[in-house]
Amino acid sequence: MRWENLTADPAGDPARDAALFGADAVITRTFDTPEFRGITFHEIRARSIVNRVPGASRMPFEWTVNPYRGCSHACVYCFARKTHSYLDLDTGLDFDSQIVVKVNAPELLRRRLGSQRWLGEHIAMGTNVDCYQRAEGRYRLMPGIIAALRDHANPFSILTKGTLILRDLDLLKQASEVTDVGISVSVGFTDTELWRTVEPGTPAPERRLDAVRTLSDHGIDCGVLMAPVIPFLGDHPAQLRATVRAVAASGATSVTPLVLHLRPGAREWFMAWLEHHHPYLVRRYERLYAEGAYAPKWYQRRITRQVHELAQEYGIGPARAGMPRRITAPEPVPPAAEPTQLTLL
Repeated sequence: MRWENLTADPAGDPARDAALFGADAVITRTFDTPEFRGITFHEIRARSIVNRVPGASRMPFEWTVNPYRGCSHACVYCFARKTHSYLDLDTGLDFDSQIVVKVNAPELLRRRLGSQRWLGEHIAMGTNVDCYQRAEGRYRLMPGIIAALRDHANPFSILTKGTLILRDLDLLKQASEVTDVGISVSVGFTDTELWRTVEPGTPAPERRLDAVRTLSDHGIDCGVLMAPVIPFLGDHPAQLRATVRAVAASGATSVTPLVLHLRPGAREWFMAWLEHHHPYLVRRYERLYAEGAYAPKWYQRRITRQVHELAQEYGIGPARAGMPRRITAPEPVPPAAEPTQLTLL
């Protein structure tokens, strides 16, 4: 396993870029418990945890924190699968079962947020692999991460398929009192049979929507990223309607559709899955994704229009970009005696 190649910029020159950690810092563990059987954890002490998103990315944010690499949710379409190839691991089973754990993530983040060079910019989590995958139940990295963001009033967002986020409900409420907190749960469909085969390591869609309902009931706005909408398997009008109706019933503040995209690494694994489970669709997918990782614009627009019309019918709307809340210090109370000039400190 090429730990020395895990640099801040995977596309960079390994001889030039400093590794995020050294091979001597890796501890490999396995746990003989049902939830972790067949999974190997590589515990590392990372040298950096706040990562800048490449300029060419389509992501609407600039900074991310990813305490894990690899994901036991085992979603066959996961676009992050390619990152495992940088470690000489395969993008299929290894991605699902060889999990890198950055055990010092909370302390690294707290140090970065306290730096004079840090400008308090928005930090997104769960945008690469899920920060609330099963490993988080054992390693408990997110409470320290959220606490650091709360203590520095730093805006952040979390995207997850994991119901474990409810464990940190109190911390999220505390953070939302001092800064902008955006929570989104990913539910691309409510079809049980499709879920069992395409997202085998995730909580069921209805359990994720229960988490949305709980967050909303506790005053934390939560949107749903309806992702991915899977062509020919999850895009029938009746399926879209059932999903949007369930999202609306959960109390979600928004629903935003995202059509399946197949980047290198994920594409090969997904197409192998498709050949096994739905061989009659292989040629249709080859034609639909003939131009690259993304479905044609006409198809994306069609799905977006259908979902938005259903959302309007059920009383919810698409997500709207929001500005991070600016935190201001409370105004000092003037003394009862003679007036004096107030200062910020």
